[in-house]
Amino acid sequence: MKLIYTHENRLLVELARSKLELAGIAVFLKNEFAQGAAGELAPHQAWAELWLERERDFERATQLLRQADEPQADWGCRACGEANGAAFDYCWHCGEPRPHA
Repeated sequence: MKLIYTHENRLLVELARSKLELAGIAVFLKNEFAQGAAGELAPHQAWAELWLERERDFERATQLLRQADEPQADWGCRACGEANGAAFDYCWHCGEPRPHA
């Protein structure tokens, strides 16, 4: 097993876990309930940790997590020409899916 991601905000660790699992990468969440021990441990030792079950997935997992941190650009709908914000995967006006690069 290899550590791939840790953060003080457990929600961010859960989001990373979800992204990797959707890509078929097996992960294990460690320190899931350790925040209750934050006064007894150093704060960073109580952070949730995401570990890869297979080290061979490290490069792909790193790339997926890096892509998730990159800001996305706004996009224009091919079907109706409507401008859509980067957060939209479908055109808010006509429902057309976002084009993939």
